Amino acid sequence: MISKNTICLWYDSDALDAATFYAETFPDSAVKAVHHAPGDYPSGKEGDVLTVEFTVMGIPCLGLNGGPAFKHSEAFSFQVATDDQAETDRLWNAIVGNGGQESECGWCRDKWGLSWQITPRILIEAISDPDPAAAKRAFNAMMEMRKIDVAAIEAALRG
Repeated sequence: MISKNTICLWYDSDALDAATFYAETFPDSAVKAVHHAPGDYPSGKEGDVLTVEFTVMGIPCLGLNGGPAFKHSEAFSFQVATDDQAETDRLWNAIVGNGGQESECGWCRDKWGLSWQITPRILIEAISDPDPAAAKRAFNAMMEMRKIDVAAIEAALRG
């Protein structure tokens, strides 16, 4: 059954590779269906993989092999709330270590250009701490990081 609301992600020609990687990397993720083009289209031929239905952490997605016309940008990202440093490291390293690229403040891009925020829950809590001085210390610590360091955020909270 097709979901009422699905995120459509445009890929050049490797939506299936991306969906497979997400399914292997993130919990509650799976490749659901692969659909082949019933005829030639501007960026492919009849029989090529045209769309891939998949989920990322329970979110329904459709990967479209639409060709090189559009690229992903930081204007869209998946934000993944992690429980600890081990989970943060595992997901960050999976994305960056599979041809991805580090960015700032917990952001990284996978090899297909899709942006991810690998965000420990402690960071989310810290920057909204009721003590404005603690929140500012945690925020300032985060601004110096690429991958988030949970111990450093906890230390900043303590002062």
